[in-house]
Amino acid sequence: MAQLKVAVLDDYQELSKPHFDELRRSGYDVTTFTDTLLPYNHPDTPQEVKDALVKRLEPFGIICSMRERTPFPEDLVIRLPNLKLLLTTGPRNASINVQACRAHNVTVAGTAGGGGSPSPDGTTQHCIALILGLARNIAHDDAAVKAGGWQTACATGLSGKVFGTVGLGRLGASVARIMRVAFNMKIVAWSPNLTQEAADAKAAAAGLPVEDAEDGEKTFRVVSREELFASADVVSVHLVLSDRSRGLINADDLGRMKKSALFVNTSRGPIAVDEDLLDVAKRGGIRGVALDVFNIEPLPLSSEWRMTKWGEEGRARVLLTPHMGYVEEEIMDLWYKQQVENILRWERGKALMTVFEDNGY
Repeated sequence: MAQLKVAVLDDYQELSKPHFDELRRSGYDVTTFTDTLLPYNHPDTPQEVKDALVKRLEPFGIICSMRERTPFPEDLVIRLPNLKLLLTTGPRNASINVQACRAHNVTVAGTAGGGGSPSPDGTTQHCIALILGLARNIAHDDAAVKAGGWQTACATGLSGKVFGTVGLGRLGASVARIMRVAFNMKIVAWSPNLTQEAADAKAAAAGLPVEDAEDGEKTFRVVSREELFASADVVSVHLVLSDRSRGLINADDLGRMKKSALFVNTSRGPIAVDEDLLDVAKRGGIRGVALDVFNIEPLPLSSEWRMTKWGEEGRARVLLTPHMGYVEEEIMDLWYKQQVENILRWERGKALMTVFEDNGY
């Protein structure tokens, strides 16, 4: 084991070192990378960048990845002949081609989720922060005051308005509950297979009445796709990225939104067609956009999301954060600790936690 090389990928905040020092003391050769190369499987990634990624990863028998920061498609897996163990964080990772790994005798395993963190979790908190930050012009006004200015625009009130959640899973229901309880917003929900019965169960599980006592309206009201985008004052995306959800939200949906509405995505960038979202934002078709996720991450320096002067000349206000929904020190420490534990289990021939049997699970 003294010669076995371990790569820790994409540790932006350099939080892994105290955890992987245990392996270093045991004779493992551990290398930590604090940057991310462009995704191997993205159509805009040049061949020289793909080759650089292979050169970086080829020496390692064990690779510890962080969420989807570095995807592992089949084309990359087959170019890593030394790889024996691929670890990720969380209980699933759809950016890893698990079938290709298994075909090349590479074991793939994750960690045991969020470690029992109390609700609302980090992504829920971050989503609420983005909604409020966008509605109240926090970043824009902060920059104005620091530049010597003062009030430049009105804030957007949320109380009693309509909150539309695209997806009503764990995160969608958590965010919807807060918007209902904190701001008395009316909740409408849609996803391809969502039923009113399922929405009622989500409301009850969230500790809310299934129906409003005064008007009898459903607390989480399932509506058509068209009605959600047309009626919501805030549209928030809460879907898992899959072949079915990739590119799901398009120009037709965004074109139905009110000019005063806000669009928020803390799920995955490719769920919304990037060109369509950029178009509606650039022409001021909606009031604001808040994004924590993007098609390519890290967001390229040349991206229009970075380069455009948002909030000027009729353009929408735009609030951007660098995929921070899950990035809390306690969670990151827990995940790195569990990755080290999995490596030691693997060395000793013991069962690993959260072994992936199929793509992403």
